[in-house]
Amino acid sequence: MIQIFYKDKGKISISQSLVFLDELGMDDVIWIDLFSPDGDEKRAVETFLDTSLSSRAQAEEIESSSRYSETETTISVNTNFLIPGPDEYSMEAVSFILCEGIIVSIRNVQLRSFSDIQRKIQVNSKLYPTGYHVLVGIVENRIDLDADMIELMSKEIDTYSKKVSTGKDVNEEFLLDINQLQENTMLVRENVVDKQRMISSIMKSDKFPRDIFAKLSVINKDIVSLLNHTNFSFERLDYLQNTVVGLINLEQNRIMKVFTFVSLLLMPPTLIASIYGMNINLPMTGSGMWDFFILLALMIVAIFIVILVFRKRRML
Repeated sequence: MIQIFYKDKGKISISQSLVFLDELGMDDVIWIDLFSPDGDEKRAVETFLDTSLSSRAQAEEIESSSRYSETETTISVNTNFLIPGPDEYSMEAVSFILCEGIIVSIRNVQLRSFSDIQRKIQVNSKLYPTGYHVLVGIVENRIDLDADMIELMSKEIDTYSKKVSTGKDVNEEFLLDINQLQENTMLVRENVVDKQRMISSIMKSDKFPRDIFAKLSVINKDIVSLLNHTNFSFERLDYLQNTVVGLINLEQNRIMKVFTFVSLLLMPPTLIASIYGMNINLPMTGSGMWDFFILLALMIVAIFIVILVFRKRRML
C-alpha cells in the first residue's frame, strides 16, 4: 500500500493512487509511506525520485555504514522500531530515504509512530513542511512511546519487588517472568540506542535544515535520561533475580533438611529391623508376644533419641 502526502492549496492532502504520483512534481510531495509495497509501487517511487530504495536485507543490517549513509542527492536511514507484545517484545526494521526534501518510508507492519504523525500532519501541517521534519517527528514520537514503555516496566518491577517482599508465589516461574522482563528492557534499550545513533548522524550532517537541530538536541537529552532509567531498571532486576534465586535456594534447603531429618529418624528402627530380619539366632527371637513389643519399644526409643539430638543442636 502507498500513501502520498502532498501540498494542496496551503494544506497537506493524502492520496493512495499510484497513478496520481505521476501528476505531482518534486516540490509538491512531502512524504511517501510504503506499507508492505509490491514491485510496481517500489518501481514507481524509484522512477519518481530517480533513486533506488533500500531492500529489507539492507534495512536489517546492523553495521553503522548500513544504518546511515549519504550521497550527493539522497540520505538513507535504516532503523528498528519496537513492537510490544503481551509477553515479549520484538524489533521491526524500517527504511527511510530522503531526497530533495521528500521522505520515503518502507515498512512491513503497522506502527503507532506512523499513524500518530499522519494524524498530526492533517491537524497542523505547518509543523511538517518537509520530509526532514516528518522524520524528526517520527523519531520524537517513537522516543515518547519508549518512555511510556519504560514507565510501564518500572511499575511492573515495583509489582515484582512487592511480591518478593511478601515471599508469595516466588518460584521458578516467577524467576522466568523476571528474565523475560530483563529481555524486554534490553530490547527497549537497544531501540533507544539505535535512535541515539541516528540522531548523532543527523546532527553531523549538513543536509538537514538548521531549524530542526534544537528539537534534536531536546530528543537527545530525553534519550540520555531514558538510558539512565533503563540502567537503573537493569540493576533492580538483577537485585530481584538474585533475591529470588536466594529464596528458592533457601526453600530447597528447607525441603532437603526435612528429607534428611526423616531419613535419620527412620535409620535406627530400620537398623534394628534389619538386624532382626537376619536368619541367625539373636536375643528376643522367640515366638513370644513380649519380644515383639520390646523390639517396638526399642525402635520408639531410638526415634526419640534422634529427635532429642536434633533439638539439642537446634536443627529442628
